[in-house]
Amino acid sequence: MEIIPLTNEMVMILAILAYTVLMFVTEVIRIDVAAILILVMLGLTGLVPESQLFSGFASNAVISIIAVMILGAGLDRTGVMGAVALFILKIGGKTEKTVMPVVSSTVGLISGFMQNVGATALFLPVVSKIASSAKIPISKLLMPMGFCAILGGTVTMVGSSPLILLNDLIETSNQSLPSGTDTMETFGLFFVTPIGLSLLAVGILYFLVLGRFLLPKEKAVTHVHNHRSDAYFRDNYNLDKHITEMIVNKDSPLVGKMVRELEFDPHIPPVVALFSDGDSSLAPARDRFIWNGATLGVMGNPDQIKKFADQFNLTVLPKLKHFKTDFNPSISGVSEAVIIPGSRYLGTKLSDYHFRKEYAITILAVSRNNKLYSGEAMYDLELQLGDTFIIHGRWNDQIGLSRSRNLTLVSDAPSEQQRPQKIPFAILFFALSLSLVIFTNMQLSLALLTGAVGMIIFGVLNMDEAYRAVSWKSVFMLACLIPLGFAMEQTGTAVWIAQNTIAALGDMPQIAYQLTLAILATIFSLVMSNVGATVLLVPLAINMALETGGNPAMYALIVAISTSNAFLLPTHQVSALIMGPGGYAVKDFIKVGFFLTIIFLVVSLTVINQLF
Repeated sequence: MEIIPLTNEMVMILAILAYTVLMFVTEVIRIDVAAILILVMLGLTGLVPESQLFSGFASNAVISIIAVMILGAGLDRTGVMGAVALFILKIGGKTEKTVMPVVSSTVGLISGFMQNVGATALFLPVVSKIASSAKIPISKLLMPMGFCAILGGTVTMVGSSPLILLNDLIETSNQSLPSGTDTMETFGLFFVTPIGLSLLAVGILYFLVLGRFLLPKEKAVTHVHNHRSDAYFRDNYNLDKHITEMIVNKDSPLVGKMVRELEFDPHIPPVVALFSDGDSSLAPARDRFIWNGATLGVMGNPDQIKKFADQFNLTVLPKLKHFKTDFNPSISGVSEAVIIPGSRYLGTKLSDYHFRKEYAITILAVSRNNKLYSGEAMYDLELQLGDTFIIHGRWNDQIGLSRSRNLTLVSDAPSEQQRPQKIPFAILFFALSLSLVIFTNMQLSLALLTGAVGMIIFGVLNMDEAYRAVSWKSVFMLACLIPLGFAMEQTGTAVWIAQNTIAALGDMPQIAYQLTLAILATIFSLVMSNVGATVLLVPLAINMALETGGNPAMYALIVAISTSNAFLLPTHQVSALIMGPGGYAVKDFIKVGFFLTIIFLVVSLTVINQLF
């Protein structure tokens, strides 16, 4: 085999590829910003013509992903997920052995028709409710649920971004195939279903037989009135939920200070309410002044309260007076909220926002990787996906915070106001989209967008809610990376990489090349986005198949499927999302994910070879 020579254009593409991998691994800058820079570099260097440079924004894959996110939000808004939770409890019983497979299979199948990150975010409060009712540690349910959501993304061609993108990449590759080579057929909606169902089944079986013994052993969570108990917050966050009223005496050092001046001192217990000049408010704004005679509502244990009162000359009241109604458990309480994909808080500091003024919410602490941050350290923390906020406020205000689509509540707080009267329309338009995909030759994006627009027109969700449902960070990243795949094909870079890879492997059977691609896709998906890994590796896979006599479409599918094999590290968005609420450490993902990674490789390659 004669290897084609390396050209200047290929060198530039390889440099951009190196930059892409470096940026996605280190996240020195946000990955969507890095993707935009890639697009700009491709344009400035002339590697992609202007007519193709921005085609990603109008691509079938990007529009399909937007539509899938809106469809998922519509199902959530009508309360369909709450009904699913009740159904799971009804048929799954209340033991770990019965609840886990029902939860995991349900989430896995739902992930086949909507983004797995979205399905996981929707089911976080559902799983919390199930754990509460069944008295099961949430750590025993969240990782199986999250991993099966990832596996479920392989059940249909709209379940994950790589599979949605795959057909577009195949059509792009068809334009640069050698003369005389048959063009590749794109995949139908359910072509991958045997693969996805096999992976989902073995995933559930794995957790039933071995995985559940590898999950961290934690004490069962106890709940009071369907909310996290005092013991839960004390054991997990060293937080005492007891509220005490304290009067500010005239010679107190607090007189004339703003609420914000108390927030940065970790030795001062959280001030969650203020009564002054006849006005009572929970989560007082940071710019509120504290005057002589004001009453503070302070959260903490008796020792903290006594030290605080002695230090600042405060009079402790024996029982609640001004805040008796405000702190009724049916009106307010403490819960947890997790940063989700697309959140505006990602990469910013807590001090940049005014949760008290904007949402009437007090942030008590931030938990990351089982480490708790409070006081000044909390406000200086650069926020990441999966960070857990421990918050206090009225339930209605917490619902408002969750409705912003920047955080999702994972404690068993009352659910947001939903539109159950719109359930028929939600199901109708979801079914309509699937029917158009299955029974017509309509383009995937148009079929899915038909259902999404139908939900908006008939009031399942309004346009603002539809905008908030879309992870624009993911959209921009995907749209900007699509031209990179085009450039790899057109410049011959993919062929050059494929030929050198084959030369390094030598004369091997087809399964060896397939396994190499699957392992490469697995490694790439652990250190960068699965979309980025797909864009980089599909052109390589197609050219490797052409050079070795393999099936190009089959090799491309191996890559797109294998980018879901992301269990070893909590770098997948789903894993990052469940890490905080589940109380998992990185070692838990390595321990549980190691065997599942191997099982995934064996099962996926076996079934794919059977299909072809």
